[in-house]
Amino acid sequence: MRRKIDEIQMARNSVMEAVPEMLQNKKSEQGKTSSAKEEKKIQTEDANQKTDENIKESGQISLQESRYDHKIHLLSVIGEVEGHECLSANTKTTKYEHVLPKLAEIEDSKEVDGVIVLLNTVGGDVESGLAIAEMIASLSKPTVSLVLGGSHSIGVPLAVSTDYSFIVPTGTMVIHPVRMSGTVIGAPATYDYFKQMQDRILSFVENHCHAKMDRLEEMMMNTGMLTKDLGTILVGPEAVEEGLIDKVGGINEALQKLHEFIEQRKN
Repeated sequence: MRRKIDEIQMARNSVMEAVPEMLQNKKSEQGKTSSAKEEKKIQTEDANQKTDENIKESGQISLQESRYDHKIHLLSVIGEVEGHECLSANTKTTKYEHVLPKLAEIEDSKEVDGVIVLLNTVGGDVESGLAIAEMIASLSKPTVSLVLGGSHSIGVPLAVSTDYSFIVPTGTMVIHPVRMSGTVIGAPATYDYFKQMQDRILSFVENHCHAKMDRLEEMMMNTGMLTKDLGTILVGPEAVEEGLIDKVGGINEALQKLHEFIEQRKN
């Protein structure tokens, strides 16, 4: 009997000794879990802050958590395409010195599966716009563009530079002759230079869409639409009918097409 009582007492003492250790282990585990949650929260906040900074500085963002597990880079061309001189602080601009290095990084990155380009631009510097368009066209990654408010002037080559293009029903595209600001020398060589620059633009557009050179020149020199300028305004479905844009659609259609291209490339 005495032996049983001693065994019970020993078992009780063992349990009493183990309880503080168990409580300590539980607290330690809770501390680790809490620490991990805090660390994850900080990482998420840092990632969100970095994303906000990227959008603010360059209008770009990486869509990491896509529905098809594809990593997509979003590039926006907004306002005026800035050239070799800085525009005023009141003007919304897309800076080619931000865009070109990013496109080079995208091409060489294994973290990016495709690129979607959002366009709402009045145009801008011809050399800079063509440089961006050529870079987009030369990417090996799948690319899709979406014209929102408008893609005017040098925005036309940018819109057609991708593998597939969309325009919203109310989006517009303006095709007009090349303009030059500042001092212009009234000599035949100046007009030859204008013609050469226009041919470069139209040649690029023709090579990256279904429109033909003759029709593009006809729309560019149209005198019956703009009261103070030559050119043609195309709204939504009209841009598709002319062969500039592939299809009328919005962001859902554009992303679906890009995911489709990415899957085709992987398979």
